[in-house]
Amino acid sequence: MKDRKHLRRLSVVYESHPRYFISVCIDQRRQLLTRSDVHEILRKHWAKSLPLYGWAIGSYAVMPDHVHFFCADAESRTTLSSMVGSWKQWSSKEICALLGIKAPIWQREFFDHLIRSDASYSNKWEYVRQNPVVAGLVEDAEAWEFSGYIDYV
Repeated sequence: MKDRKHLRRLSVVYESHPRYFISVCIDQRRQLLTRSDVHEILRKHWAKSLPLYGWAIGSYAVMPDHVHFFCADAESRTTLSSMVGSWKQWSSKEICALLGIKAPIWQREFFDHLIRSDASYSNKWEYVRQNPVVAGLVEDAEAWEFSGYIDYV
């Protein structure tokens, strides 16, 4: 496979508490995530993001082979990459142990989008909310059991 060039993250963001839309995919797009026990592991490690790293995790949706979530730099204690990397590392360890599989769980890269307005947030959230409907997993977004929020962002 030819190496693809990825866009670099901004080195400086001129907002006091920037909000981001994040997407993270499972390695080889294996469908591992839509289980109640895996969902709880993801939630548990997202909940640790604010006290450990200073990042608040907002709304999220867990799909069979990827996750979408919103986060905000609440206390500027670490970078976005460090927070996501730590979340991936610790959730991966528990998911591997639970499912009896070997790492890696997550793809190396993740997608991030800086949220610049409430309208942008609303548009992204509606995309995330409708993701299970578009994928044919449920008929109504409210019926998707693998979504919710951790903190208000």
